[in-house]
Amino acid sequence: MEPPTAGARFAASRPPPSPRDLLHLVNHPDFDRAQRQIERLGDCTEPVRLTGHAATVDTTTGAVLRSYNSSDEPTGSLLATCGNRLASRCPACSRIYAADTYHLIRAGLSGGKTVPDTVRTHPRVFVTLTPPSFGPVHNRLATPGGDIRPCRCRKLHELNDALIGTPLNPATYDYEGAVLFNAYASALWARFTTYLRREIAAALGMTQKAAHTVLRISFAKVAEYQKRGLVHFHAVIRLDGPDGNSQTPPSYATVTVLTDAIRAAALRVRVAVVSDAIGERELTWGEQLDVREIAAFGTDAEFTDQAVAAYVAKYATKSADASGTLDHTLLCRPCQGRGATLLPHGTPLPCTACDGTGQARPLTRLPVARHVRQMIRTCWELGELPEFAHLKLRKWAHMLGFRGHFSTKSRSYSTTLGALRDVRRAWRTEQARIRAGLPDLDPTTTLVVGHWDYLGSGYSPGAALLAAHVWHSKELKRQFAAEGGC
Repeated sequence: MEPPTAGARFAASRPPPSPRDLLHLVNHPDFDRAQRQIERLGDCTEPVRLTGHAATVDTTTGAVLRSYNSSDEPTGSLLATCGNRLASRCPACSRIYAADTYHLIRAGLSGGKTVPDTVRTHPRVFVTLTPPSFGPVHNRLATPGGDIRPCRCRKLHELNDALIGTPLNPATYDYEGAVLFNAYASALWARFTTYLRREIAAALGMTQKAAHTVLRISFAKVAEYQKRGLVHFHAVIRLDGPDGNSQTPPSYATVTVLTDAIRAAALRVRVAVVSDAIGERELTWGEQLDVREIAAFGTDAEFTDQAVAAYVAKYATKSADASGTLDHTLLCRPCQGRGATLLPHGTPLPCTACDGTGQARPLTRLPVARHVRQMIRTCWELGELPEFAHLKLRKWAHMLGFRGHFSTKSRSYSTTLGALRDVRRAWRTEQARIRAGLPDLDPTTTLVVGHWDYLGSGYSPGAALLAAHVWHSKELKRQFAAEGGC
């Protein structure tokens, strides 16, 4: 056996890339600046790296009051939080998104955030709209007394049993219908709101135009995935006066009127789907419709302002991965799922990255359960049909066909997520100005001019180790404080 060469001995003695990069960062003259930048990210796991510059200019004199350049940073880039709402991607940023959603929902129930306190006197209900059955599935049934009943398979499933939500007979389960329901779920909701306005007008003995002059329907909803991979919606629905949350509705617009209209509207919703490949389908809501009045704040009722806001916010940070699927697209990046790239003269060239399948990873190798894989495969097969091209099922196969927003609201329900973020951004800017000892600038005579380029996402190897140390130190401090330390 030949002795190792000098080059091989040198390579073996070198530390791996991450510690080497960390040593380079630690030995940087401005290491403290790098550590402070990571600390201010608030535990973000996938920060955005930006390069560029910005300058604050006095518009009256043209003088540059202060300037910033990312090249002055120890890492050569500015780190910004990713802002991802998914807890599976970034727990820290998802907590902020959930908090914003909580305050948005709570403001529409109790007031605050530009919404008057009188909104709590408006008729409001908490609604759950569910999908229909596409075949019997394993479930965990409970009696009114809390006892667990056997499933249709005659077994008592544990709470975390992987079989829950999967078909009893996959061969007869309507996978096409399940995928199409997810794909048209947002359309079903849109039609529901249309019928709801009509039903309320009819219940009050008015035309829709006349009803619109005396009241308005406001709502906020969030989508949640069931174990069987189908979405259902939780919604707060409220009756307002004609100008929105600042006015109370007429006295005859009661909770009873709203509840009855919701039930009638849900039964009327139909979306017809016609396809030569799978025949005609009619998509509807399921039979399980839950409508409950939201009690006033401070009562002992189950559905209070605070409880509903917390319940909705909990689901705002979840995605389809909660049902066992993935949180990223399955399209091959080089060919964008087409299976081929076009040469300059238009000739298709089979994609070598995916071998022409258009899949970033073969469906048979996805780390998901059989039921989820079959729903993804169904999305892929239906996505090839011309009549479903507008649904972009292959792009949203990882979401099992659902392509709508997870949380939406009507314009007059309450404040917006953008407004909440603007307030937080302004507060952080003011805190940074105070820390830097800079004078308070007049926004009417100053202008911020800058140019930024996206460099990438995530930490460098060394910064990732430093971030792990920062997170660990924060966690130890939190545990110490929770145990009564000072």
